[in-house]
Formats: sequence, C-alpha cells, structure tokens
Amino acid sequence: MSLTILYQDEDMVAVHKPSGLLVHRSLIDKRETQFAMQMVRDQIGQHVYTVHRLDRPTSGVLLMALSSEVARQLTEQFSERTVNKTYHAIVRGHTQPELTIDYALKEKLDKIADKHARQDKPAQPAITEMQCLTTFELPFAVGRYSSARYSLVKLCPHTGRKHQLRRHMAHISHPIMGDTTHGDGKHNAFLRAQFGYQGLALCCSKLQLLHPRKKTPLLIQTELDSRMQKLIAAWGMERSALRRLWSN
Repeated sequence: MSLTILYQDEDMVAVHKPSGLLVHRSLIDKRETQFAMQMVRDQIGQHVYTVHRLDRPTSGVLLMALSSEVARQLTEQFSERTVNKTYHAIVRGHTQPELTIDYALKEKLDKIADKHARQDKPAQPAITEMQCLTTFELPFAVGRYSSARYSLVKLCPHTGRKHQLRRHMAHISHPIMGDTTHGDGKHNAFLRAQFGYQGLALCCSKLQLLHPRKKTPLLIQTELDSRMQKLIAAWGMERSALRRLWSN
C-alpha cells in the first residue's frame, strides 16, 4: 500500500494518513507491521523524521521532515503552537453554530507507553474552536430519541493535549462518531449496522505553517477521509456540496 503524497520538496513531505495506521512503532501494539514512517521512507526512497503525530484512528495530513535540521525547526513550530491545525469531524447531535471550548484536561496516561511518566500532573489548559458546517437528521430511532441527529464540524485546537478534540467534544455532549473511548456506543453501533461505518470520524484536513527554509507561508490540505465522505453521501449530501463546505 502506498500513501497519497500531498506535498513534497527537498525539505519535507506530507502524506494523507488513513485511519487505523500507526505513525511509528509503538509499545501499544507490538504485533503491528505497517507504520506510516517506514511506508513513506520506502515510497520516496529517503529517510524521514517525524515532527508531529496523529492518533492511530485519526486520518489526514501527516508531515515529515527529510533532514534532522528541518525536523528540529518544524518541531519547534509545533511546540510553539505556530502551526495552525484544522480538523473536520462528524459528531452526535446538532451543535451550536460556533463555540470556543475552554476546558482544562488532565493528562490521560497509557499503562504501557507512559508507565514511566509522572502520574499526578494537574489539569492543563486546553482550548478548541468549533464551527458547525452542516447538520443531518435521519429517520431512525436511536436510544430514547425518535431520530438520529449529527453535525459536520470544523475544529481548530489552540493547544495540543492528548485526545483533546475527542475529549472536548465529549465534554460538550457532542462526541465524535466512532470514538470507542469517549463516544456514544449506541450511535456507533447504529452507524456500523445501518451504514457499515467503521472507525473514528475525525480527519486532520489542513496544516498552515512557515516553510522552515524559505520562510514563506505554506498550506497543506487533504480531502475529507473517504469513509466519512461515503457516510455523508449516504445521508444525501452530494460531493460538490461537501467540497463547498470543505473550502470554508
């Protein structure tokens, strides 16, 4: 399997990471044999350096450096929060048109990967801007409601806490569909049974940053995850209409 290359020059490469693919080897799943880093390295025939991460179930723009010096510069941009990240997600319910979610998050540690990390860290500030792009209402009873409601939202995190978007959307009672940890099990099961939808409905759609060598603004973007596109199409939205929303 090869990954779609979204951007490439002599300094860096960006690909669309599909949902379910790990960025690099992890103690979380020792049996996994495919990783984005190795796949990109083999695809372009050059060593790559990671500068940020996407959770395994999250799809979208994944940026890698092609030298240690560029990796250092890009990592600084991510650490200093000067990289603007945009995500799109399908969530339960009809959300407000716009909302700033300012809710501190206590770090959740993995029993294996974070076993040596400090266990008593206080909650850290976390801010996410949310914009509702469109809503859907389906004539199916799920749980105690006579219809199933969903929203397609744009999410812009201003901080980088672990699982921030998933936890923030769950905090405002609009969990991201397919989230098995913070989500709604009844709605997840409904989408699997009725539409065959699997995975987390969260895609990193845009990265805006400063080119580390040219010092010029750079926008890298990708289309909505194909699984999410198919789900929205099944709900009656044409691809052209989705693209118009996507360009906002």
